[in-house]
Parts: sequence; structure tokens; C-alpha cells
Amino acid sequence: MDYEYLLVERRAHVAIVTLNRPDELNALSIDLMREIESVTEEFQEDVETRAVVFSGAGEHFSAGRDLKDKKMAALEQASLLTKQRLFHLGPRMIRKLREMDQITIAALNGGALGGGACMVSALDFRVGAEDCFVAYPEAGLGIPLSWLSLPLCVHLVGPARAKRLTVLAQREDARTLLEWGFLDEVVPKGELLERALEMAQAYAAKPPIAAQMVKRSVNAISSALDQAIMHMDSDQVLLAQGTEDFREGVGAFFQRRSPDFKGR
Repeated sequence: MDYEYLLVERRAHVAIVTLNRPDELNALSIDLMREIESVTEEFQEDVETRAVVFSGAGEHFSAGRDLKDKKMAALEQASLLTKQRLFHLGPRMIRKLREMDQITIAALNGGALGGGACMVSALDFRVGAEDCFVAYPEAGLGIPLSWLSLPLCVHLVGPARAKRLTVLAQREDARTLLEWGFLDEVVPKGELLERALEMAQAYAAKPPIAAQMVKRSVNAISSALDQAIMHMDSDQVLLAQGTEDFREGVGAFFQRRSPDFKGR
């Protein structure tokens, strides 16, 4: 299948999927998210590929949801039901990444912000370049972290550090992320893709039926309550987007100033 915003390369039993909007810092537009959904569905039918590396073209993995996306902006005048349906796209994309049969590895170059960090957390392993960083800026915009990703963050770093990441909305660097367990390895920038591919090839060399059974079981054990807790996270975001704090947060972001939140 041909994609406009993704590059897909297969090397024997390993595939590389590259987010390919470098001029937009690989921001997650509606069209890109739909292509990510589609590529996960393509891998559902692919029994030859056993491991998949995800990376971002250019300097960054992904700047997160595209706040300038014209299709998203057009929703301002849409009905609440229409907004709900479209808001399900993000959580659905994360769920499909999480549920891929293949072993999945993030090659984290530059920044993974917001939805980009959600993507990275949904994969099985994370290799970061020495200059990489992660941030969940949602709270700084007046909305909670959604896309089913709060439990994923907690699973990786524990509750206290997850609160720090998602409430303070600060960037955390590669060494901190490695110490916390968010990253599995940190390597020099020039060795990032090579190391991610080495890891992918190691997993691809294992018997795929057993490896994929183990992956599904571990995911089921670690996330047994996630859906029960996060089934309304998109609705929480819709509610928060109706607040004055959200408008202040977004305005401050584009004006490059500190927001003044009022709690209303």
C-alpha cells in the first residue's frame, strides 16, 4: 500500500515505519493518524514481518497532535457527536499500535511530545538517541493526557514519575528517561537506527508464534484494568476543551508566553 506521510521498508523479517512529515516535525495530523492505523492493519495480514521499528524523519520523532491541522480546526463548528467520533481516532491508533502482533521498537530521535510520546509508550521497546527528550504538554494546555496513554506511562515509570511527567508537562532528557525506565537504551545519535534494527533482528530471530503469544500475554497482564479506567478519556478532553483554561493554554502556546490559568 502507498502512503503519503509514512515510509515503509521491509528487510527480511524486520520492517521500518518512518513518520514522514519532517517539515511539520512529524506532527500527528488526522491524515497521518489514519495512515498509522492503516499500516497496523496491513501488518495484521503480514506473517513474514516479525519485528517493526518506528522512527521519525528529520530531527524529531513527533511533535504530537497537529494543532494547525485544518481538518481538526473544522471541527470547531461540528456537533458534539461528530467531535466524539473523531476524537476516538487517537485512542484507536494507540490501541492498534499496542496490539500489533509483531515486536515493536521505537527509535526515538529528537523529541517525542504529546501524541508522539503516547505512540512511543505504546510500543514494546524504546531506544533513544543521546539528545532525545519526551514531554507530555497536555496539562500545560489545560487538558488531561488521553489516548489511553496515562496507564502506559504509569506502567513504564511508576505513579509518582508519571504524575511529574503529565502534570508538570516538562521535557525530560534521555538520561533521566533511561534511569526511570521509559527508555530501554540510550545510544549516540548516529547509531540509533542501527541499534534499533539490531534489537529488532534479535527478536525476529526467535520463534514468532511463541514470541507473539508471550507479547500478548504480558500486555494482557500489565494492562488488565486500563480500559476500565480510561474508556472515557476522550470525553474528558472534550470537556476540558470547553474551559477558559484551555483557550488560555492554547493562546499562550502560540504567543510563546506563560499561561495564567484560572480554574474555569
